[in-house]
Amino acid sequence: MIRVKRIQIPSLPTEKPRRLYIFLPRGYHNSERRYPVLYMFDGHNVFYDSHATYGKSWGMKEYLKKSGAELILVAVECNHEGFRRLGEYSPWSFTRRDVGTVEGRGRTTMDYLTKELKPEIDREYRTLPDREHTLIAGSSMGGLMAIYAAVEYNAVFSRAAALSPSLWVDPAAMREMIRTHPMQTPTRVYLDVGSAEAEERTRALTAVFDTAKELTRAGADVAARVVPGAQHREADWEKRIGVFFEFLFS
Repeated sequence: MIRVKRIQIPSLPTEKPRRLYIFLPRGYHNSERRYPVLYMFDGHNVFYDSHATYGKSWGMKEYLKKSGAELILVAVECNHEGFRRLGEYSPWSFTRRDVGTVEGRGRTTMDYLTKELKPEIDREYRTLPDREHTLIAGSSMGGLMAIYAAVEYNAVFSRAAALSPSLWVDPAAMREMIRTHPMQTPTRVYLDVGSAEAEERTRALTAVFDTAKELTRAGADVAARVVPGAQHREADWEKRIGVFFEFLFS
């Protein structure tokens, strides 16, 4: 069952309300069981092709139903106005020729998620609210944010999946953040990149494995992989759901 609500985030205002998606597992209403919670970025791309930016979602609804995964999944839609998604999903400000200067508002995004949304979800649904049972995942800029969440908000999240993360955003700041934030045990982080998704493939591949090394030094249990032939798109991220689920939940 998927519930879709329209919400406003005062600290991250948009002209139109954004959608909040909440997946409840089979049997949720027939028991008193509590469940782990996976939070995901770009919620509009997670479940429905008709809601997805490019007409193709992750197909997460089909995967969860087929696998019988016993968790609650919460996904928040991004800001679609101009380049504001980039700002909401970046911990650091940056300048790029094609978009100009972007103000990094990743901390504001994560403060909303951890201090407002998560407490609301924990009150309304039968969650396992502790760190061990709280996970986060995303792709592209959402993948960057998943790493940021796992490091900067490590007291909240014990597991994270970053598919094709946008590690070109201030690599020096990423290294410094990881090196100054020792990880609690356990912390698991899944990282990957498609071999066909970046023009500067060598740099993209190197960034994933360099980040994996830093996370490992900080105390995380890390899985990093190159996906042969995969492009930077939802259709290819969908194929990796089972892989990162197995690593994070095993």
